[in-house]
Amino acid sequence: MARHAEILSTQLLSMREAMFAPRSGKTLRTFTSGEAGRLIGVADASLRHLTIDGVGPVPQFLPGGRRAYTLAQMNELRILFGNRPARDFADFVHRREVGDKLQVLAIANFKGGSAKTTTALHLAQYLALQGLRVLAIDLDPQASLTGMFGYQPEFDIGANETIYGALRYDEARRPMREVVRSTYFEGLDLVPGNIELMEFEHETPRAMLDRTLRGSNLFFRRIRAAIYEVADDYDTVVIDCPPQLGFLTVGALNAATGLLVTIHPQMVDVASMNQFLLMTADLLEVVEDAGGQLELDFIRYVMTRHDPNDMPETQIVTLLRSLFGEDVLQATACKSTAIANAGLTKQTIYEVERQAVGRAAYDRALGSMNAVNAEIFGLMEKVWDR
Repeated sequence: MARHAEILSTQLLSMREAMFAPRSGKTLRTFTSGEAGRLIGVADASLRHLTIDGVGPVPQFLPGGRRAYTLAQMNELRILFGNRPARDFADFVHRREVGDKLQVLAIANFKGGSAKTTTALHLAQYLALQGLRVLAIDLDPQASLTGMFGYQPEFDIGANETIYGALRYDEARRPMREVVRSTYFEGLDLVPGNIELMEFEHETPRAMLDRTLRGSNLFFRRIRAAIYEVADDYDTVVIDCPPQLGFLTVGALNAATGLLVTIHPQMVDVASMNQFLLMTADLLEVVEDAGGQLELDFIRYVMTRHDPNDMPETQIVTLLRSLFGEDVLQATACKSTAIANAGLTKQTIYEVERQAVGRAAYDRALGSMNAVNAEIFGLMEKVWDR
């Protein structure tokens, strides 16, 4: 097994170097003026007039006279439009203000294959595309989220470079700021993961017997404490939880202001989710009895990989809506070949070029993901009283 892991790791590294040559690292594409206008909330003509007048960032000029902008340039344009007379700055720059609670969104379910990482990744990127300052935290030792940001966990993430470094119980504990990495995605930082995260699961039972590790040092408070070390740098934090109900997941739930439970609408997944809810409720009751303070503003169920043409799946979605009401998001993340094809090159629907996965499939996938993420963003803004 070790030999096979070494062979596969080497092959994956070679594939990354070939895919993202010449820098062997991921970069974010530019966005056409039409895409930029839709993301910013202005007409394409408004961007064209800025270019003609020599105002604002200079776009890249594409064949046929088309213009393209980087995400950093779009954020400059947001500030520019927000500062214009008769404009509301908050309509363009979606930052939390003084007194607004940091939004910490945990994506959880202990059923593998429920699209937790896909949901967390697309949500984090969507929020960054809206101009928010986002921190993504990979709590899964399998580190799929880390891999999608272009890092190979066994090569690129060293010892003590995951959030474990900021959570550990010994003298090697590090400040949270030291394990945060910038990414190729403007406004989106990452705390990567790898197999070292399992150390927290192994060490916590022993630490719970240590009388000096009480009060603020209890395991379920550590993730929250680490996040709030860097809270002033971000508007929101997105946590990709591991597919298990261990100490890391309980810590994430204790830190969260919003919980998103991903569900693939199949009966076996719904039955598994029922067990997840029962176990989570029991565990969190124990945490509260031990002095934990849960601050969840909302819990929502996110339907993932949903095929709207599959009648049994549609019946399950209808059942869950009848049982849980508005706690089930109205939008569903539809099953999509475009998202699957983009994933082959470690890209999301927000990164891949439209023509690379087929225009019709791309438009359907983009519309579906935007609807889900916009609904979640709306919940955040409601907490901020926008």
